[in-house]
Amino acid sequence: MDHRLLEIVACPVCHGKLSYDKQNLELICKGCRLAYPVRDDIPVLLENEARELPVSEG
Repeated sequence: MDHRLLEIVACPVCHGKLSYDKQNLELICKGCRLAYPVRDDIPVLLENEARELPVSEG
């Protein structure tokens, strides 16, 4: 994941900052508790593609 891209992408729900989870290949929004998948180095920033993070994660 290109770190320059991380500086400009935002959560499509709350417009908050996203962090990259390299192990799970996801972009994480801590505000919404959503994890967006990254497929072939392309972030899939669609709410219906995101998974909700359990309370134990994040």
